Amino acid sequence: MAQPLRRTRDSRSGGPAAVARLLAHTDSVALIGIVLSIALSVTLDLTGAATGVESLLAGLMGITISLLVDSMARAERRFHLRTLLAGPPWLVQALPELAAAAREAVDRHPGTRVADETRRRVARFQADLAQLRNGRVIRPGFEYQDMLAATRECVRQLEALTNVLPRLGWWRSDIGRQYWAENLAALERGVRITRVFTYAEFSDELAELVAEQRAAGVRVGLLPTAAVPADLHVNLIRWDATACWTAGMSAHGEINENRFSVNSADVARAAETFQACVVLARFDG
Repeated sequence: MAQPLRRTRDSRSGGPAAVARLLAHTDSVALIGIVLSIALSVTLDLTGAATGVESLLAGLMGITISLLVDSMARAERRFHLRTLLAGPPWLVQALPELAAAAREAVDRHPGTRVADETRRRVARFQADLAQLRNGRVIRPGFEYQDMLAATRECVRQLEALTNVLPRLGWWRSDIGRQYWAENLAALERGVRITRVFTYAEFSDELAELVAEQRAAGVRVGLLPTAAVPADLHVNLIRWDATACWTAGMSAHGEINENRFSVNSADVARAAETFQACVVLARFDG
């Protein structure tokens, strides 16, 4: 009876599994310190440089210092984690759940496409957060909520640069009409709107659009694309000198990415691009 009980007790408190758990939860610096302390103790004992008791005490002292360093490192990590979690309540509540979900997905389905996709999605999530950390929101070309909301919240000045394609379908589309409606509401609030149209060919359709916007109170400038370098052939909006929007364009001239930013460098760059076109544009009726 004694042997089964001893095996049960060993399986609970020791054995290879316990050693593996200890190694997994111990700082690498502490592990190196422990190994060196044991090696020092054995060396002192074998070489006769110290008595058995002295070599043992030297080893124990080294192990104690290593474990103390490990404890300090753990405390620092816990403090750093508490600092990171000292944010908005919604963030504090979400982070543990996100970490647990990702860990369980990998643990339950190791070596499968689920585990691989979990890793890819976490990497993509990190990339998205890095953009947000820099004050940027990047959305697909069909999501314009940031443009509409920023126009709705504008209180002083809206500056826009529109690179006109042969057809003006965007302004006649649903999103174009919504954006123009927000422009009209901004004008009623007293917002000053300046818009420069760059174009390759001045068509009747463009003339009609320009007349409509000028009649509504928009200061409209016209600029042939041949008069400016290619890097100024862009679509951008700048609100109150605090936020900006730029469009990512496909090879066919379609908007495939909406880039909203409150990053000061992005806002300043948008201002430089806009001013470079303003000085060359014609604003007379």
